[in-house]
Amino acid sequence: MFGQTTVGTGGISSASSRVFRYEVVGLRQNEENDKNNYEIRRSGSVFVTVPYNRMNEEMQRITRMGG
Repeated sequence: MFGQTTVGTGGISSASSRVFRYEVVGLRQNEENDKNNYEIRRSGSVFVTVPYNRMNEEMQRITRMGG
């Protein structure tokens, strides 16, 4: 996991405007990866940015992909 950022102008951010950015290392090609709309970099490291409310779902998907 890399970190959390907010989108928009200052003030208190709501959960709907927060995003979380994962740095995924060690992905390997499998059936789950074939569904992606992006290629795995040669280094095996990919950054994935998701809305804060989908953080858990995305982590489960990353785990299924082997990251």
